[in-house]
Amino acid sequence: MIKTGDPRHLGAPSSEARLRFDTELLELGGGPRRRLLMVDDEPAFELSFYCGTCPLLFRRLETAREKLSLERMQDRLTRALAEPGDGGVIEAFGALLPEGEYLPLLLDVEPRLVIPGQEGDYFSDEQVTTWGTDQFWGLPEYPHTPYYRTFETTVDEDAHLYEFVVPMVAPTWNERERVEEYVELMKRATVPTAVAISTLDVCQPAIDRGEDYFVHWGLTHFLLDGHHKLEAAATAGRHVRLLSLLTLSESLAGAEDTARLPALRAQPRSTRATR
Repeated sequence: MIKTGDPRHLGAPSSEARLRFDTELLELGGGPRRRLLMVDDEPAFELSFYCGTCPLLFRRLETAREKLSLERMQDRLTRALAEPGDGGVIEAFGALLPEGEYLPLLLDVEPRLVIPGQEGDYFSDEQVTTWGTDQFWGLPEYPHTPYYRTFETTVDEDAHLYEFVVPMVAPTWNERERVEEYVELMKRATVPTAVAISTLDVCQPAIDRGEDYFVHWGLTHFLLDGHHKLEAAATAGRHVRLLSLLTLSESLAGAEDTARLPALRAQPRSTRATR
């Protein structure tokens, strides 16, 4: 981790924000059905369920078709930010978000592209060791999107932190020429900056059905800007700087958990030792 900023009040009223969190309700006045990340009033991702005992989840939906890059910020983000608040980036992207409290985190990440169901897939590996497969389908959770794994570390003996960077649209939608441009920049030691809205979801199954029962801390960064940069970094084996705006009000984590996050993110990377 590079630096942490102070929590900040950002965002527009929910009716004006391009991105917001929402709850899909069951028919006839029932309880919540899905926790959603909305973009331009369309459901973009289904997220971990509110109960905290269901598996960690970020599932791309069919209506997820939009990126949220800001053209006026492109020159500034071609280089690495030194401070979270440099160049008015927080204010510019904060205007896209729903009103609330956010913790700025400035990170260096070396992304590794993961295809669901293939090597390195969290949902087919670490998640299954704790929750097992879905009881109805008999299969692991499926996120319907490639994503990037960037970091993991030990929280304590019974908890582990996993970090993900999730593109709003699949990397196959990226423009090949722009990806190659960033690859060449990175080869010349340029470190560009990406921007994300992030959630911290702390999940633990109510019943021990898996091989390794522990608490999963999921730090998930949904890209606002940086789709080409992340793919280029994964291709070239390089780092990207990531400005994360962590929502404190919409994460499935308590205040004590989010307060621990900067120190945890500054720890050395470590995998979980299976029992």
